[in-house]
Amino acid sequence: RMVEQSLAEVPHDSIEAAEACGASLPRIVLSALLPEAMPSIVRGVAVTLISVLGYTAIAGAVGAGGLGDIAIRYGYYQDQMMVVTIVLLIVLVQLIQSTCNLIAKRIDHR
Repeated sequence: RMVEQSLAEVPHDSIEAAEACGASLPRIVLSALLPEAMPSIVRGVAVTLISVLGYTAIAGAVGAGGLGDIAIRYGYYQDQMMVVTIVLLIVLVQLIQSTCNLIAKRIDHR
């Protein structure tokens, strides 16, 4: 859905320019749509990855293992473990967000 939304945000002028040059449909997609939508697609990937990280933490809290399991299992008895787990999740989210923003900025040609 995020890729579809990113492709829908591409200015129609880019598509018209490719059509005016006589490009076929696959060529329009590869040369006009994808390059224009790629920064938005990368940002959508960041949102998806951060959501998956949050869901895994929540799933761990109900017994699926992972960081959520550590936070629940040891966090009730040791406050330091809860703080370490929360800080680790924040660092992971910031790392994912910063990396995807850097990639999006480098491939954005505007």
